Formats: sequence, structure tokens, C-alpha cells
Amino acid sequence: MNIILLCVGKLKENYLKDACKEYEKRLSAFCRITVEEIEAERLSDQPSEAEIASALEKEGQKLLKKTPVGAYVYTLCIEGEQNNSQEFAAGIEKSALSGFGTAVFIIGSSYGLSEQVKKASNRKLSMSKMTFPHQLARVMLMEQLYRAYTIMNNRRYHK
Repeated sequence: MNIILLCVGKLKENYLKDACKEYEKRLSAFCRITVEEIEAERLSDQPSEAEIASALEKEGQKLLKKTPVGAYVYTLCIEGEQNNSQEFAAGIEKSALSGFGTAVFIIGSSYGLSEQVKKASNRKLSMSKMTFPHQLARVMLMEQLYRAYTIMNNRRYHK
């Protein structure tokens, strides 16, 4: 299966970059994974709701252009469903068995995603009710993808 992570913004901290590289390496045993970043729209120090909405719309258009036609699209958003690791793995496996050769996971900016991106998704996911640093979401998703593949392949990693 092809896995594409579409992310708004670049990772800034080396420890986050290193963690992502490690999970990319581990995931390569199970799937082809690609991480694509789009530049976040610049906002003023105290952006208005209209400025945020405009930025989300522009970012959304860029994300949708990079989303392959026929891919199974997951969006990470606060209103998404929360799964445990086994449920997450079962969902990925079900989409693969349904004929989707590519799964796209979209992570927006710290302000979220536009409604058009959310509407284009097959499934909305939420990591947690807790608040985490935005840049940590990519590492958390990659770890859960690796965990999902170890579950699907009956590997020892998942406890």
C-alpha cells in the first residue's frame, strides 16, 4: 500500500525530524510512505477569524491538489472519531482490502483544516481530546501507522 502524509508546514525541531525518519524507515518494511509538506500561509500575530479562514482555504486548495484521485483520504481534525490502535489498524486494512492502493493522511496547520478538505475525506480522525503541540501530531501519526502495520502483520511491537 502507498501511504502519503500531506502536512501543512515543516518540522522545525531536529528531534521530531529524527523520530519521523525512524518511523519512515520502520514503515518501509510494510508500505511505501511519502511525506509531502506544503507551506503554511503566513498570518499576522493576532489573526482575525476571516484571515484564518482565508489561510485555511488557500492551504486546503494546495492539499487537495496533492491528493491523488481514488485515494482513501483521512483527515486529522478535532471533530474526528477516536480509535484505539486495533481499530485504527482494522480501518487501514479494510480500506486496502476494499481496493484502495493509496491512503492519504492530511494534517493541517495549528488552526486546522478547511471545510472543503474535511468534506473530501473518507474518514475523519482525532488523536485525542487532549491538546498536543501541532508538530508532534506527525510523529504520533507515524508511530500509530507503524503500530497498525505491526498489528496487521502479527508482529511483537504492539502490546
